[in-house]
Amino acid sequence: MQATGKVRASAVTTLVRLIAAGGAAGVLAAAVALPAVGGAGIAVKSATEDLRLQPEELEEPPLPQVTEILDVNGKKFAQFYYENRESVSLDQVAPIMQQAIIAIEDFRFYEHGAIDLEGTLRALVKNLTSGGITEGGSSITQQYVKQVLVNAAENKEDQDAAVEASLTRKLNELRHAMAIEQKYTKDQILERYLNIAYFGAGAHGIQAASKRFFDKPASKLELHEAATLAAAVQNPSSTDPNVSKAQRKRLQDRRNLVLDRMAELKKISKEEAEAAKKRKLGWKDTEMPGGCEQSKYAYFCMYTRYEILNNRQFGKTPEERERRLVRGGLTIKTTLDPKMQKAAEKAIRKYAYPSDKPVVSEAMIVPGTGEIRAMAASRTYGNKGKKNEMGYNVVADEAHGGAIGFQTGSTAKVYTLVAALEKGMKLSDGFSSGNVYYAPSASAFRDCKNNLVGIPGHPVRNSSEGGGGFQNLQTGTWNSVNTFFMQLQQRVGLCDTVKTAEKLGMKRANGEKLEQVETFTLGVNESDPVTVANSYATIAARGKYCEPMAITEIRERDGKTKTYKPKCKEVLDPEVADAANHILSGVFTKGTMRDKGNIGRDAAGKTGTTDDYTAAWFAGYTPDLAAAVSIGDTRGAFTHDLTNVTIGGTSYTHMYGSSIAGPVWVESMRAALAGTRATSFVPVNMARFGGCASSCAPKPVKKEPRNGGDGDIDTGGGDGDGGDADSQGENGADRRFDRNFGDERPITPVE
Repeated sequence: MQATGKVRASAVTTLVRLIAAGGAAGVLAAAVALPAVGGAGIAVKSATEDLRLQPEELEEPPLPQVTEILDVNGKKFAQFYYENRESVSLDQVAPIMQQAIIAIEDFRFYEHGAIDLEGTLRALVKNLTSGGITEGGSSITQQYVKQVLVNAAENKEDQDAAVEASLTRKLNELRHAMAIEQKYTKDQILERYLNIAYFGAGAHGIQAASKRFFDKPASKLELHEAATLAAAVQNPSSTDPNVSKAQRKRLQDRRNLVLDRMAELKKISKEEAEAAKKRKLGWKDTEMPGGCEQSKYAYFCMYTRYEILNNRQFGKTPEERERRLVRGGLTIKTTLDPKMQKAAEKAIRKYAYPSDKPVVSEAMIVPGTGEIRAMAASRTYGNKGKKNEMGYNVVADEAHGGAIGFQTGSTAKVYTLVAALEKGMKLSDGFSSGNVYYAPSASAFRDCKNNLVGIPGHPVRNSSEGGGGFQNLQTGTWNSVNTFFMQLQQRVGLCDTVKTAEKLGMKRANGEKLEQVETFTLGVNESDPVTVANSYATIAARGKYCEPMAITEIRERDGKTKTYKPKCKEVLDPEVADAANHILSGVFTKGTMRDKGNIGRDAAGKTGTTDDYTAAWFAGYTPDLAAAVSIGDTRGAFTHDLTNVTIGGTSYTHMYGSSIAGPVWVESMRAALAGTRATSFVPVNMARFGGCASSCAPKPVKKEPRNGGDGDIDTGGGDGDGGDADSQGENGADRRFDRNFGDERPITPVE
């Protein structure tokens, strides 16, 4: 203790001698007047160093600002930030706050220039003689300069250099402070200082601090609150109220010191100071959510975030885009509709619990624009490993924070249906379909590289959703008959079916190309609700494909605004889409959804149940809104299938697309579109698609069995125009074909 006192006495003596030397030496004395004197030491090269005390321009990069994400109504539902900061003008800061910060940090702020020699000397002597840090030595302008340098630092080395206890750093700081005093008025400097200062608890700038500490804007601060924030600036790491009770006690003690100082300077009366000192600290611990985990609409937030990070129009590199998102102070307006979002969430909650192992997810998209209106799931998003949390975006693809998705099942049959209509098939075209299908040869299916992918020995069976018999485009779709669609895909051609799916926007959730395999039409490719919903939206929009869209406008911190329009193109003949709409509408009235309710307006869709019940889907649309609902177990769909499962408190032996996904779709769409004008589908062109081209249901006439035949004639199940369309080959192979399909493709009869 005695040695420490000698050091302090020696430092004071040295300082007095330097000041007595006058001029530059006196400024040097002020320059070394750092708070950390009693032990840390100060690197002073020489008292006679050439100080070069000329103003030096300070580069002031924009301060990191909070980026806000808004819904279609302009209401914030998420925010991103590197530093929790919301810059405000000085007139938005309560005058008592301005007085408090000046009183404790630089009471002669409006009277001196870049440095207050008198105040610095007094602070140094006081700190040396008291054995602690009781008063700051740097002017507010100097503190502002230091904060700018810290914020501009790109790495830890630069940050350390910005705060090191050295004469070089102090002199550089002073040179910059001189330039700042020439560049700005005192009020402007104070405003900049209040916006850059760190107050603790993750709050940067006075506005964020006021909201974080007291849940109010800086303009509404009262005396005891202003004194608290003024107290927090000096050493926020030791007075951070978010850390512990001990930290809060230190902050309160420091607050009382500020109140005493304000009374001493006659900014407030002693009575006001004493009354304020009796007030509790008032720490509100107001959460300042950042990132998607704390967003009300986390999945949509994630999608928006990845739209920014993945898109070069928002920055040349991922690092630049990330920096812009968390530091740029952007205002991003999105396509999210809270009404539709709540409709999806409510419907899902009705049928599934967050504690269920399988997850129910839904996406809603506007046909003709691609605008995503809702993204919901039965579990909340979170990455802290809490119970029932989802660690990724189960509603979207991998490029938007998702994973591999689930096999789409019979929702993929729609792409084969559309391809058949494009080929010229009519509503009643069809053929006999048994309960089991085998490819007649390896050449029955070729991918787009002309590789043979047929598997003759592989049986494809119908599920309980649809049986055999004669089926046409309508009945085969309504009843989701697997064997019918295998034959239909064989006639259309696998490659053409895949190309149809691709131009409707279908892709695998992991970003890889669609697998071109024999059972493509049965939905073996894994995808996500956003992608599936958007492919169906293309049909709803009469063949107009639009990229899924989440962002409509970005406003920069300087007010410059850029709007984003839908990116669309025609990919289908509108009349082909009309015919598909006509057929898919029957799913609700005559097919797998006939007893699941309706939404009170034109609607079309398709159930989807995968092989071995690994996932279940329903995808559908009206002319105004499309949606897709998926159900699957994220632990692994093949190891944890949807047989003998309990979801939402109900047990299911087998999960079909019509079990939960269909009802969720109906209820969510009904609520999402409530109060909006109903739009009708364009009627199908019956002159083009009515009846059948050549393969209508045969008349129920008894025939003699032939060699290789089974002796039975399937009766019609559709609304064909009659006539015997049977034309058997030598070995009993069914060679019915449409001239639009080119070469004959024999179909082996099945039992």
